[in-house]
Amino acid sequence: MKKIEAIIRKSKYREVKEALHGVGVNFFSYWDVTGLGNEKEGHVYRSVTYSTSDIQRRYLSIVVNDDFAEVTVNAILNSGATGEVGDGKIFVSDIQECYRIRTGEKGGDTLK
Repeated sequence: MKKIEAIIRKSKYREVKEALHGVGVNFFSYWDVTGLGNEKEGHVYRSVTYSTSDIQRRYLSIVVNDDFAEVTVNAILNSGATGEVGDGKIFVSDIQECYRIRTGEKGGDTLK
């Protein structure tokens, strides 16, 4: 099993969520987070410069079976990209075991 963690633009969340549902990822957790990025310049609105050093993003946490990790990552990449600095990051790590609390069942079938 793989854990896929993605930090995406809040403005792209709906598109990413729909893309994930479209490929069969029907369960994941998400949080609103603030981070620091590589964007150095502030945005100017009506002659006032606003700091962009603190960036509002959405953090997704998804666990899938090994054979579904690439499909999940591609759904996020294709739906979350704008081509601009600050589109986010995706991290993939191994999960040793998964348990369904209700039944005590363990293994990859608990993700279905």
